[in-house]
Amino acid sequence: MVTIEECNDIHLPPSGKLAAILNRQAGFPEEILSKVSEIIKRVDVEGDNAVADYTEAFDKVTLTAGNFRVPQKALEDAREVMDPDLMEAVAEAEANIRTFHCRQRKESWFLEDGDGVVIGKRISSLRRVGICVPGGQTPLLSSLMMSAIPAQVAGVDEICVVTPPQQDGLPHNDILATAAMLGLNEVYGIGGAQAVAALAFGTETIPAVDKIVGPGGPYTVAAKQQVYGKVGIEMIPGPSEIAILMDDSANPRYVAADLLSQAEHGSGFEASICITLSKVLADQVAEEMERQLDTLPRNDVISRALENFGLIVVVPDLHSGVQLVNRIAPEHVEILTEDPWSLLGDIRNAGAVFLGESSSEPVGDYFAGTNHVLPTNGAARYASSLGVDDFIKATSVIHYTQKRLSDTGPKIMRIARAEDLEAHARAIQVRLENN
Repeated sequence: MVTIEECNDIHLPPSGKLAAILNRQAGFPEEILSKVSEIIKRVDVEGDNAVADYTEAFDKVTLTAGNFRVPQKALEDAREVMDPDLMEAVAEAEANIRTFHCRQRKESWFLEDGDGVVIGKRISSLRRVGICVPGGQTPLLSSLMMSAIPAQVAGVDEICVVTPPQQDGLPHNDILATAAMLGLNEVYGIGGAQAVAALAFGTETIPAVDKIVGPGGPYTVAAKQQVYGKVGIEMIPGPSEIAILMDDSANPRYVAADLLSQAEHGSGFEASICITLSKVLADQVAEEMERQLDTLPRNDVISRALENFGLIVVVPDLHSGVQLVNRIAPEHVEILTEDPWSLLGDIRNAGAVFLGESSSEPVGDYFAGTNHVLPTNGAARYASSLGVDDFIKATSVIHYTQKRLSDTGPKIMRIARAEDLEAHARAIQVRLENN
């Protein structure tokens, strides 16, 4: 269960469960890496036949090679039978996500630098993107929205979706219905490493993509890591994380509920961390977690995660708490203090920050409009959430004139020759000699 530790000086080397959390690595066992490598190589060579074989082996679903694409009618039928209340919620969430991401659009720009010289950046969208959507234990239709909508806002020409099949041979109905609501019609009922390989290399019936985004289990994520370079990826996602910084104004019941929410994903390696100012508050949160845990349907997987990385840390003051948050660099940070906005500017490393008791982490997961595909395992020190920028390219544009080249050519040649790159210098020299 959750552990309580004191940390009076965060600058000292950590110990106990805090050390384990800070030392978490985004890696995979060798047996997974080797198996994924084998899958990728076989799909690259054998295409659809290999994808069909692995789908039968891993998903226990028999599909004819090349018969992976979900028919348009199945998408429409899924939308027709979707629960009306769920459809309404999805539609409103979609609108919020789209509005938020529309603010991220970038435009090309060009600068006239005198003498007829023009320099700038041309913004263009990626041509084709593949989205991985988990659909086995939990159908993450929210992840479909979080990945597809920014790509649509960016103007990606082609968006395809891969998601595992159910026993009837089709993916989960709610995923199909959400795809239909988003106007996505290229959906393949395949998942895992074989789906990632098919997207990266292409098969007889699945065109290759330029970038693969979206979460998944260890095989999916390891496959994304291994095909990086052949295609782009957004990040290597790890197990979910939450750090809650609280003072005595926070409600222990809310804190406990939010900590438990992030431990239920199922890997057993999710990190749920509470940072508080007193042992009394720590005990209250721990007691409340135990009480609520007994009422939750996935309490077995939650317990496993809390045993590994469930921690309540007692710190001397809020400043120390903020420093500890930045050191952990977690995926999600909740600030449940009397004046949370006063601390926001000091939170340097976080995938997303939730301010105040009404801003529970699931608000961001599903509805606020911000993206829930976030950096984990300390990557928030240098990485950002998925967004429109992940689906565009910025191409530099240079237009020089003869006059500017005549003025600056000798300096260009001087730098090139300092680097012992004579051919670079000659490329300028021949133009100056011809002037």
